[in-house]
Amino acid sequence: MKYKILAICGSTRKNSSNLRIIQAIAGLSSDIFDTEIYEGLHLLPHFNPDLDTELTPGHVLQFRDQLIAADAVLICTPEYVFSLPGSLKNAIEWTVSTTIFSGKPVAIITASGLGEKAHESLQLIMKTLEAKMNNSTQLLISGARASLNHTGEITDEQLLLKIKELITALQELIPAGSNS
Repeated sequence: MKYKILAICGSTRKNSSNLRIIQAIAGLSSDIFDTEIYEGLHLLPHFNPDLDTELTPGHVLQFRDQLIAADAVLICTPEYVFSLPGSLKNAIEWTVSTTIFSGKPVAIITASGLGEKAHESLQLIMKTLEAKMNNSTQLLISGARASLNHTGEITDEQLLLKIKELITALQELIPAGSNS
């Protein structure tokens, strides 16, 4: 049985480097992970705690259900103006009133021009939400575009090795018997 992975791309751009990295990871890990790429980031309404009651919007409930059903979560995001993209931050904010990320195995990748500030921010957010991570499930890829060719394949051998290590580390974080 394969582990269910929910992959969240922090970029809403079609064919973004981050989406290509997620797709590459899905291909590299297809023997152990059944990777579902979350495609509803742009559909989530702006976070409003007043709506996080019995009136919680349907797209939010679907997103939460996908997170709950996943054995682990992979987040791959760019950095926008030295921070996380607003749509990704918004999605994460919709989980704050829950314990969805508490103890959930998570891998985070920040793939951008620089990416340091967004990566630090995402690390802090996921730590605050009590996500289960370690140093091996966190990767900062500066100059991400230069590591991919025009078809989205990872051409940087060092990066490919680091991604394979991240895949193994994420698999090791998933408790035995979690696979669907």
